Amino acid sequence: MLLPGLSRRPDWLPETAMVLCAGRGTRLSPITDNMPKPMVPVGGVAILDRTLEHLKNAGVQRVVVNTHYLSDHVARHVERRRDPSITVIHEDAVLETGGGVKHALPHLGDEPFFVVNGDSVWLDGMRNALHRFADTWDSEKMDIQLLLYPFARVLGWHGYGDYTMDEIGRISSRDEARVAPYAYMGVSIVHPRIFADAPVGAFSMRVLYDRAEEQGRLFGALHDGLWYHISTPADLERANLRFAAGHLADVPFF
Repeated sequence: MLLPGLSRRPDWLPETAMVLCAGRGTRLSPITDNMPKPMVPVGGVAILDRTLEHLKNAGVQRVVVNTHYLSDHVARHVERRRDPSITVIHEDAVLETGGGVKHALPHLGDEPFFVVNGDSVWLDGMRNALHRFADTWDSEKMDIQLLLYPFARVLGWHGYGDYTMDEIGRISSRDEARVAPYAYMGVSIVHPRIFADAPVGAFSMRVLYDRAEEQGRLFGALHDGLWYHISTPADLERANLRFAAGHLADVPFF
């Protein structure tokens, strides 16, 4: 039985989400030579299905999925799902993450929405991760909020971290030649107003992260469960071994 409050829904939750599924996933080749990366199984379940279940369990009502590489594979895979409601948008040209979300804005509404990378694999901690994430959102002071993970605990990533965080949750990009304590998990809440005057065509969401950071409106929240960064076949093998072993989430931090 959960402790009181752990199953509580947040007072506010995005009703809409976008899952980014257009990329090629070249670093996971040859596995992705004939399969979109979001459809690669981890622990016997496609990454995309894991994401959609997270969104469903959180109470998200509508999901937009963008496609480009092997787009018909993704479209056929999700057409059988009814909850949440899914809209598939095909991109004739590669628009990258920011261009893909901008292209989908007519389907995403005027309120803040989740954006989830199609290859992000996480396990909830003591509470539904998306509920916990939404609890910290504040439209008055935020344009973008990123879900972060302690860099020292990342499974399957060798880098230098992405962000530092101050005492109120405002985050700043890692300085060059320095290590940052937090890594971005590929899950965010985005207010559509940040797309005002956004570039035309293909561009990375990082452009908008940087814009929000410059304006003091980029914030972060820490995940208290597990997260797998899956980039290479070795990362995938490591994750599958952990799933097969019936892993438990690490002791959560707050």
